[in-house]
Amino acid sequence: MITFALPKGRIFKEVSELLRKTDFPEFDYEDISRNLVIKTNDPEVRLLIVRSQDVATYVHYGAADIGVVGSDVLEELDFEDVYQPLDLGIGLCKLSVAVSEVDMYKSMLESDLPITIATKYPKQTLEFFCKKGKNVNLVKLYGSIELAPLVNLAHAVVDLVSTGKTLKANGLVEVELIKNISSRLIINKASLKLKDNSITEILEGLRLIADERV
Repeated sequence: MITFALPKGRIFKEVSELLRKTDFPEFDYEDISRNLVIKTNDPEVRLLIVRSQDVATYVHYGAADIGVVGSDVLEELDFEDVYQPLDLGIGLCKLSVAVSEVDMYKSMLESDLPITIATKYPKQTLEFFCKKGKNVNLVKLYGSIELAPLVNLAHAVVDLVSTGKTLKANGLVEVELIKNISSRLIINKASLKLKDNSITEILEGLRLIADERV
């Protein structure tokens, strides 16, 4: 049995479009609205529909053999036993610093005082500001990150930015790019050894499609 973990939402749609161009078994796209486990027309292949942040965890522990997850999540978790063979070139966005007051942010960077950052990505945030030689106080949030500067919980936020519309709607401005983000195909290393042929077939099918998109 091959278990493929996919995130809900936009990435699921984009991955589904890629899979339909390969020899991956057929499945009911609409089934996602009703079930967390989706069967395909191959009894040996199934899909798990989970939160984006949980895909890597399912693959890490072997509950799923393969999965698709953003590089932002992978770099935050840093699972050594998860193989990352392919950038799918989908789910493109940026991990950025955003603020409500640009001058205040610049002043904080130049001062000796630590800057307070609200984020879902503490590891990558610390790495970024450490390279600047700046001390950081982290506020870990799981949603509505944009609220933090508006209620004086933080001087700035570090979050994913796609169109920038959410930032603009909340009076925030993107001031620094930390890194570009895309979705990656990941594989449990033990699964690759035990189920090499089946997994490699899926990998190579997606690799061919991804290469055509470049």
